[in-house]
Order: sequence, then structure tokens, then C-alpha cells
Amino acid sequence: MRLLSRGYVDECLNGNEGLRDAVARAGLPPAFDTAWRRHLLPRPWFVRAAEIRAFARDLEGLFELLVSLPERLFDGDHGRYAAELGIAPRHAALLRRSADGSPAKLGRADAYHDGGGYRLLEFNLGSEVGGLDMAVCNEALLGVGEFADFAAAHGLGHVDTAALLAEDLRERARPALPGGGREPVIGLVEGNGAVGPYGRLMRAFQEAMAAQGLDLRIGEVGQLRTRADGKLTLDGAPLDLVLRNFGASQLLDDPAGPEVAEELFRAHEAGRTVLFTSLESGLYAHKNALGLLSDPRWTGAFDAAERALVDRVLPWSRPLGGAGGAGLLDECRERREQLILKPGGGHGGLDTFVGWECTDAEWREALDGAAGRGGYLVQERVVPRSEPVHDPASGTSDEWIAALGVFLTSHGYAGAHARANRVDGGAIVGMSSNPDTRMACVFSHP
Repeated sequence: MRLLSRGYVDECLNGNEGLRDAVARAGLPPAFDTAWRRHLLPRPWFVRAAEIRAFARDLEGLFELLVSLPERLFDGDHGRYAAELGIAPRHAALLRRSADGSPAKLGRADAYHDGGGYRLLEFNLGSEVGGLDMAVCNEALLGVGEFADFAAAHGLGHVDTAALLAEDLRERARPALPGGGREPVIGLVEGNGAVGPYGRLMRAFQEAMAAQGLDLRIGEVGQLRTRADGKLTLDGAPLDLVLRNFGASQLLDDPAGPEVAEELFRAHEAGRTVLFTSLESGLYAHKNALGLLSDPRWTGAFDAAERALVDRVLPWSRPLGGAGGAGLLDECRERREQLILKPGGGHGGLDTFVGWECTDAEWREALDGAAGRGGYLVQERVVPRSEPVHDPASGTSDEWIAALGVFLTSHGYAGAHARANRVDGGAIVGMSSNPDTRMACVFSHP
């Protein structure tokens, strides 16, 4: 896609002011504008349509492998499986409490393109993943005449993630709508105290769902109440579905969390208010699950085609502090410049150590601490290819790299977005860790 990106930048440099300022001029909906405008890259990211769809098919296969791990490797013993990942027993019990045997296929895979193909960095599963509303930006850009002309000339297209998710929500809410005949009322529910810091993002998503015809109410778990008939309410409004925007750790950190969780589970089991997604997703979103897929101890559990899939998609990844022992730790110390260390249950790049950005002493300390605590994944560095981006403010172009977020729903591939940094801006480990990271919508080229 470098050739298309170069063509886009050249048009900007050669005086196409409408294309140059397309992102700034795009008529974004108000809540999305407030949440994301200042974080947007000055242009969208481009991908090859066939390549991104092939990668998404591989991700679907990888999803099936992940959810089969307890059965394949631990004879169906989820307790042993969770212990291998480094999940504490109380945490694991909460994740299993809402399990219904069929984890929802909803998530976002973060990947780099290394010039030869996409390589998976992590696979975030569950309804709390971010960026599900980013296609709003695609639609806004297509409303800018100069960009619309560029898109038409190059056959650009995109997938509306929000539209596909809305279909899933309607389908999932159906058991709580006996007789049907109306749209579901959905609660987008965060942990207690979390609407404050995340409210602007939640309101942007609410806005995107409203555009799909869905009534979505924002609240926190402590605001939920149970009616006499077992249905949950939020500020008095009966909810047909709770769209979970919190993790199990938030419930465990909250003294009232376990009691609230039981109300959610009971309403779901009674078919009065559907919980989507279940906390069970956290068993497979844990980064150490990826380590089990590539750990040589478990090679015999996968057939040749499955091993080929893992090798094609996943860089070298190992759980640290488990059965790998001192030999793995020594190898990781020696390979500092080729490795990154991540907490298996972390998010947003927090508590992540980038080996090639650490000193030897910092890296050794990080490894020793992670090995002692357990629950960490060490992964081989993927060097992403760069693409040019024009900066309207300076009038110059620089090289940028992007981590692509590829969405899956029950429909399969459900679109993508990108988080981008300048090539000299360091690894892309999360916007909370690097305020210079920018978001971009993604267009595919045939």
C-alpha cells in the first residue's frame, strides 16, 4: 500500500488542499468529534482488501484454537488452564461464573504488517474492546468532495463495524424480547467510577449505535437494579441487554462488585436481561493464551494445518514464569533487543516493557519481576513497514508505522482501524502510554 500512500501524499504536496485538509474538514458527529478529533491522523490508513480479509480468516481460525485450549491441553479442566495462564483462582472463578460454553466471537486483533504479511501482537476478545465506532470517520471523510474523488478513483472501500455489531446486538437481545416487535433497550455498562474517565468514548459509541437505530443507555454497574420479575433496570429503564464495558478485575477491585455480578448473571440465566459479552472472554483474551499456542511443549496438540496457521500469524511468544524455567529467562535476557514483555491480563500498554527501548539493567529487572509474579508474555519484536503521512501544519511528510486493529464479530471480518506513531516515536503499545499516538480509519484497496 506504500504506492497508494505515496500518491495520496504527493497530491497533498502538489496543492490539493481539499485532500490535504480532508480529515480536518470532515463533518464528524458531535460526540465522536469531542472524543477523537484531536487524536486523528491527518489521513486514513490503506490496506489491501484481499490481504486483510485473508488475515481475518486466519484470525477466525485462531479464535477457534484459543477457545479449544482448555479441552486440548488440560482435559477440559479450566482451573488448570487458568493457573497455567497465571490467572488467580478468585479471578478465574468469576470468569467461569458467566460461561455458557460458547464464547462470543467479538474482539479486536492488533497486528503489524512487516512487509510480508500481518503478524499478530495481541487478540483482545470481549465487548470492552475499543474502536468499534471508528467507521464513523470513514463515512465523514467520504463526505469531503476531494477525498470522495480520490476514493472513487482508487476503488477504496470500508466495512462499517458499528453496523455489523448492531446486527449482533439485536440477535443477542432476542431472548429477552418475547414476541419481538420492538428494538432492544441496551445498557452500555462500565465499572463503578469509570464513566468519568471513559464517558466521552462511551458517548461516541452511543452516538454510533443511535445512528444504527439502537437505544443505548450509559451507566455503571452500581446503578443497575433488579425488578421483581428479574429484569435489570438502569435509572428506571428496563434493559434487554447489558453491553459489558468492564472487566472482571474491575468487579473484583470493587467491594460491591461480586454482588452486582451475581445480579447480572441471574438476570442473564433467567433470560430477562442478556449479558453480552460474558466475562468468559477474558479466559481467551489473556495474552498468555497466545503463548500456549506457540509453546513447543504443546506442539503435539495441534495438527499440521493448525501449526501452520499459528506460525503464519503469530510471532515467537512464550509465557514467562511458568514451566519454561530458567532456560527461557536466560534466553530472554540475551535477546533484549528482539523482545517485548507484556502483562497477560493488561491493557493500554500499561506495565509493558519494550526490550529495545530498555537498558540491560532495566530489562533484567523487568524480566526478574515478571518471572516472579507470573502471568506475563514475552514476544518477539515485529518490525512494521512504514508509510508516508503528510502533516498539513508543517507542510512536510514523515514516515509513520501503524498497528492495525482488525475487528471480528459473528459475521467474520468486521472492519479495521489503525493506531499510528512516527517511526521514531517508539513501539505502539497504547494511547495511554504514548500521547503522540494517533488514530486513523482504514480504507481497503482492491
